[in-house]
Amino acid sequence: MSHQPSLLQKYNVPAPRYTSYPTVPLWADDMNELKWKKLVKIAYEDFGDSEGITLYIHMPYCESLCTYCGCNKRITKNHAVETPYIESVIKEWEIYLSLFETQPKLAGIHLGGGTPTFFSPSSLKRMLGSILGTSELMKEAELSFEGHPNNTTRDHLQTLFDLGFRRVSYGIQDFNIDVQKAIHRIQPLEKVKEATDIAREIGYESVNFDLIYGLPHQNIATIEDTFEKVSSLKPDRIAFYSYAHLPSAFPAQKSFEQYLPKEEEKRALYEKGKQILSEIGYLEVGMDHFALENDPLYQAKENKTLHRNFMGYTTSPSKILIGLGNSSISDIYYAYGQNVKDINLYKEQIGLTHLPLTKGHAMSSEDIATRDLILNLICNQVAEWDATFYHDISPSNLEKLTTFQKEGLIQFDASGIEILELGLPFVRNICTAFDLRMQEKTERQFVFSKAI
Repeated sequence: MSHQPSLLQKYNVPAPRYTSYPTVPLWADDMNELKWKKLVKIAYEDFGDSEGITLYIHMPYCESLCTYCGCNKRITKNHAVETPYIESVIKEWEIYLSLFETQPKLAGIHLGGGTPTFFSPSSLKRMLGSILGTSELMKEAELSFEGHPNNTTRDHLQTLFDLGFRRVSYGIQDFNIDVQKAIHRIQPLEKVKEATDIAREIGYESVNFDLIYGLPHQNIATIEDTFEKVSSLKPDRIAFYSYAHLPSAFPAQKSFEQYLPKEEEKRALYEKGKQILSEIGYLEVGMDHFALENDPLYQAKENKTLHRNFMGYTTSPSKILIGLGNSSISDIYYAYGQNVKDINLYKEQIGLTHLPLTKGHAMSSEDIATRDLILNLICNQVAEWDATFYHDISPSNLEKLTTFQKEGLIQFDASGIEILELGLPFVRNICTAFDLRMQEKTERQFVFSKAI
């Protein structure tokens, strides 16, 4: 479906991605280690036994810099850094273990980065073996990792498979050589095919591709070519993300600024990609994910059990996400916490047996209610509310919602709200109407990527 240029221009403004509410820049920063440990214990007592814990482990190292990247990473070719880092992650997990009254159940593990496959298979086996040896994997646990097609070896794939991993997500971004050169991530189709084929041969149940639109030198022809190649490999899921241009935070992005597509051109790239995906059998899930009809992610959307957290859309119902490693973020339902970003400081704090928190946020009852509403909109495009909530919507927010409705983006009344098909590209904008934390802090400036 095409969109009026005026709407794209109007709503292509900075807005949060809502992998959390409140979003990280708006946290109250009211956390200390003692308070965090107390809240972890409460969350574990409430949800640990029934839903288990999901672990996100941040693996920060990369051998070379991809200039588009907005992740927390350290560039090095020195693999001697692996062992000290792995040891720190194991020790961090041991600190959490000391807070639990029982052996924890794991609902999932996700390795992100950086480049998890920077680490040798033996390093990964040591780290994960220690964590799995002190935990119980739940029956439906989902173990996944992000792999770079150029350095994800058969040994990596086999080692992780033997530990229980069944899903791998490859960062592709784009297959066009000019685009790859501009973003400093050159990976031929042959390497991607090899990594995909080996994963399937070993027995991985889900191979995912991460793609990005809005990169330098992309146009309709390059997108068509990229998706033709994607179609030949038929991954189970596809994340088709909007490129987030934040050169003030990531200066390497300035190197290709002049070659970026304009606003309407960028949206046309997404629409073309979405059209091709639909033609080859993929169905849209949320804002930026696509899956085949039999994939659990699409089934979760249909069953309205889809969830969203700092890793994006997930099928995991777990209310406890614990982040291990530098810069990783934890979401324990009652609070958020983020580890220090500096790797040396992270290792130093762990060495002193401190949880290396740098900031956090304790959730109020209003925060929890708002998060539920925003999550429902982002996951299911529908949210219900009662008459009291409806009557408490501020005049300015009611005016925003009325404008969205007149533009054909939503429908709402005293019982709830629904995002219409025309409104799907603007879901982040629509959610800002309920973002009370952001509205309270309008005098402050926050760095968010543009919504479209």
